[in-house]
Amino acid sequence: MKIVFMGTPDFAVPCLQALLQQAYEVVGVFTQPDKPKGRGYKMIPPPVKAAAVEAGLSVYQPLSLRKGEEAEQAMQTLQELNPDVIVVVAYGQILPKAVLDLPKYGCINIHGSLLPAYRGAAPMQMCLLNGETETGVTSMQMAEGLDTGDMLVKAALPIGADETFASLHDRLAELGASVLLETLEKLAAGTLQPEPQDDAKSSYAGRITKEMSALHFEQPANTLHNIIRGITGFTTLDGKRLKVYASHVVTTVMPEELPCGAVADAEKLIVKCGDGLGLQLLEVQPEGKKRMKAADFLRGKSIPYGTVLGKVEQK
Repeated sequence: MKIVFMGTPDFAVPCLQALLQQAYEVVGVFTQPDKPKGRGYKMIPPPVKAAAVEAGLSVYQPLSLRKGEEAEQAMQTLQELNPDVIVVVAYGQILPKAVLDLPKYGCINIHGSLLPAYRGAAPMQMCLLNGETETGVTSMQMAEGLDTGDMLVKAALPIGADETFASLHDRLAELGASVLLETLEKLAAGTLQPEPQDDAKSSYAGRITKEMSALHFEQPANTLHNIIRGITGFTTLDGKRLKVYASHVVTTVMPEELPCGAVADAEKLIVKCGDGLGLQLLEVQPEGKKRMKAADFLRGKSIPYGTVLGKVEQK
């Protein structure tokens, strides 16, 4: 079975590696163009490109598959590669109908949610923001709509109460590789049973904006905790931005006299929230400094009891 793989970020790498480990014939890899990064604006390849080059695979990086000369060249390349199936994992481009229809078995997508829930660009982050206790991976026969194709294979896993995006991302990436292999095995055996999605049960996980990361301590502790673990939160301390990467909800009721956002325990960096509960900040990044454990942060900075943390306006 000849496979063209389309993917870009870290999430897609385990799927590509699984194909190679199982000796599938990957005839080409499509990924997004290199992007400048850092102070020197050095061109950095996407993780999928790095993995493909290391494996000695042919790599293609068209700016678009939908319009322009590069799209025409990409289509010609795909026709020459003549894949039996195209595997798509977080590629970052919408595939035109001509590409969807090209392979014998069409295009199969690995999506980081239990469809039809959380269609769209940020399913993992939105699962955490909404406090879900379970998520998973779905393989899908791609159609022209956004994540609307028939479901092929599903696998679920629980979400820990304090689990962060980084942890969930890595676990789902590995689960995605397993789901992909199961899907291809069933495809080869002719035992796939496509299941149409119920649009009435669908939900959409749109792109994350910076404004969504602001911590407003008038909100309940669990809501703030979910923001932090899903997309990283931020507040201010002494007028400077403080990013928050990890937290824990403290179910003890905080002192009534303290306002929302006030530090109720200076030794553990516990902040009072709108529902009266506390939120312990476990991992932070002060403005202009590196990310660190809150305990290390507190060794170098004294924060008096009652100090109020406040939001900053996005510029």
